Amino acid sequence: MAKTVRFHEYGGPDVLRLEDVEVGEPGPGELLIRVDAIGVNRAEALFRGGNYIEPVKEFPARLGAEAAGVIEAVGPQVAGFEVGQPVSVLPAFSMNDYGVYAERAIVPAAAVVHRPEGLGAVEGAAVWMPYLTAYGALVDVGGMRAGDTVVLTAASSSVGLAAIQVARRVGAVPIATTRTGAKKDALLEAGAAEVIVTDEDDVVERVLASTGGRGAEFVFDAVAGPGVVDLAKVVAPGGTLFLYGALSGEPTPYPGFDLGMPALNMRTYTVVRETTADPQRLRRAAAFVTSGLRSGAFRPVVDRTFGLDEIVEAHRYMEAGAQVGKIVVTVDH
Repeated sequence: MAKTVRFHEYGGPDVLRLEDVEVGEPGPGELLIRVDAIGVNRAEALFRGGNYIEPVKEFPARLGAEAAGVIEAVGPQVAGFEVGQPVSVLPAFSMNDYGVYAERAIVPAAAVVHRPEGLGAVEGAAVWMPYLTAYGALVDVGGMRAGDTVVLTAASSSVGLAAIQVARRVGAVPIATTRTGAKKDALLEAGAAEVIVTDEDDVVERVLASTGGRGAEFVFDAVAGPGVVDLAKVVAPGGTLFLYGALSGEPTPYPGFDLGMPALNMRTYTVVRETTADPQRLRRAAAFVTSGLRSGAFRPVVDRTFGLDEIVEAHRYMEAGAQVGKIVVTVDH
């Protein structure tokens, strides 16, 4: 038996329960992982609340797609992994099929990578969702390169901070936006070339001034909703407005009609469907992120840790939105 987080109905953080669940043995293509740390993501809050890109198929349901730990058992038809190896679990599966909010968890081997030497469990659980999302959209799909400018909304999130580092790694210029000035210094310290406080500044004016009127080659937006109309005004000709989240919770218009129908590239991006589900894309992404970790260019930012028995508090903290970086849950054994 293993302590496992499950929920029996949709709802807020209070629906989460820590229960004893039989783990079993890994089947073909699977690994059994002793979970040491868990990366907490907004996708899990959406899944828990019934607002994710896929609904819960059956209750009680599990949660979690990102973790770090040690291999305890290797299933049939799995090569390249051995018992005792430190690994990270990537968001490369449906939470209807697997979940890593637990002391021990079975996961598909295709969603597991060896943890680089020197990378601890907490950092190993904080890396993959943010960096794969930033790299997958901006570099692999978008082709971001040296000299490009990227505007980042919700820049203090783990994905936003990873995107700052990814942009710097390829020689691009990251402009961060944040709602209040409380996180401005932290974003500048994280590597943002400029920080725009949206409660005080005009985003369009500031971006156009910073780019000599050209606009940004990329906008990487986690908010969506009506704000995309202003964001579209700062996209340079031939640039792309990526939507990778929907924090606003409001309908998102296509702004091209309001702006006189310019040649506007606007697309959604989901890491699970576009990067981790494609073995070749995942291989390139993992190599890029691992290289950045080894060189020191990538340094995952962990805002706060909670224990597994504090999972309700961890989700409440995430929903409050005050964090700068990743929230990680640690597991004592």
